[in-house]
Amino acid sequence: MSKVKIKPLADRVLVEPAQAEEKTAGGIIIPDTAKEKPQKGTVVAVGPGKKDEPMTVKVGDHVLYGKYSGTEISYDNNNYLIVRESDILAII
Repeated sequence: MSKVKIKPLADRVLVEPAQAEEKTAGGIIIPDTAKEKPQKGTVVAVGPGKKDEPMTVKVGDHVLYGKYSGTEISYDNNNYLIVRESDILAII
């Protein structure tokens, strides 16, 4: 896990998306144009939460999030996703 100098605000979470699948279970290689956007990743940074709502995820958690959730950003040649904690569906 990399040390990132981005500190999310309020109930936002910085997630490093997992790599998209390169092959199917049967061994067929998936071309870049057909790869699906990953829906899981690792929490890299967590905001302080809202006044009456503490954060339930922590750095290092592996999470599932909605397919079109959050905002994609690029920082130090890495891609990240900033999502609200409410957009995280589960900790895996």
